[in-house]
Amino acid sequence: MDHSSSTAQSRLIVWLRKHRNWCLIVLLPTALVAIYYYAIAANQYQSEAHFVVRTSDTPAAAPSGLSQALTMVGGASSERDAMLVADYLESHDAVEALQSRIELSQRFRRPEADIVSRLWFTNPSPEQLQKYFKGKVDVNVSSETGITTLKVRSFRPEDSYRIIQELLKLSEGRVNTLNQRNYANAMTLSQRRVQEAETNLSQVQRQITQFRRSEQDFNPQVTGASRTSMVSELQGQLAVARAQEASMAAVVKANSPQLVALRRRVAALSSQVAAETSKLSQGPGNVASGMGAYEGIKVRQEMAGKQLEIASASLQRAQDDARRQQLFVVPVVDPNMPVKALYPERTKTVITAFLALALIYGIGWLITAGVKEHAA
Repeated sequence: MDHSSSTAQSRLIVWLRKHRNWCLIVLLPTALVAIYYYAIAANQYQSEAHFVVRTSDTPAAAPSGLSQALTMVGGASSERDAMLVADYLESHDAVEALQSRIELSQRFRRPEADIVSRLWFTNPSPEQLQKYFKGKVDVNVSSETGITTLKVRSFRPEDSYRIIQELLKLSEGRVNTLNQRNYANAMTLSQRRVQEAETNLSQVQRQITQFRRSEQDFNPQVTGASRTSMVSELQGQLAVARAQEASMAAVVKANSPQLVALRRRVAALSSQVAAETSKLSQGPGNVASGMGAYEGIKVRQEMAGKQLEIASASLQRAQDDARRQQLFVVPVVDPNMPVKALYPERTKTVITAFLALALIYGIGWLITAGVKEHAA
């Protein structure tokens, strides 16, 4: 028994000496990796959730059945907005919010966490905590369906579940912030145009009021129309009087009192018509210039009113578009409470390490053999 045992040991020693390099490069590191993962590494529990960031707009056609179903639920998906939310969930703002809400750093320093995978710093800086957090969180946005997959790992099931719940709340809060900013940006230009149109219309209204006070005429158009009508009426009376004068002059003497009176009436009407006609187009404060100035102001008033109407309609359209384009988060898969530890993937990691080291050893052996052969 002793002889066979000694023989086996001798053969083992001989084999180790013969394959010393392979043992040092492949076997020993693989054994150390296996010892760490199977004897030291702490279990990590993963919680997962799926959601989409959508708007109220509905596209004409969806690229796939799943996308069409999601569109019917929540409107049109926006990959760009989903990427914004995904970037935020890994940002220092999200980490700071988690730290203040649930003491994030303490959840990565649980007693059961091993010394390698745990958060090393008791009071980590924001940069240190964010770097560690990004190693425990995975956010992926599908370009085909627009679904955002969120995964969180920690050393306790309840910690993973709590962290992912808070991240979903933060994503909804970020979407609400984006909605407020987008709405404010969309409204700013339209509201400015409405204010400019209102200011312009107010200025024209003041000009009309000032014109009425200076000219002491509430409505020059009505005044001009009444004066024009009066002149027309006087001209009609003058024409009748002249016709009467001509007919009477043919039958009575030139010094007849009736003819003299009629001629005086014709002269008075002619003088009155001339005076009123000159007021319409000549002299200071004439009706023509007053009506021209007033009509110019009225044209500006109508243009300002139309500008205000157009600006108000544009503001209403901008409000409707902003409401239709508002984002909101639609849950697809709610976060789960982990039961079984999925990480670390011990067997997969050990086999991967062994194959990688074996490949490195093989490449090195081939290079060394080639160099020796070339030297010989």
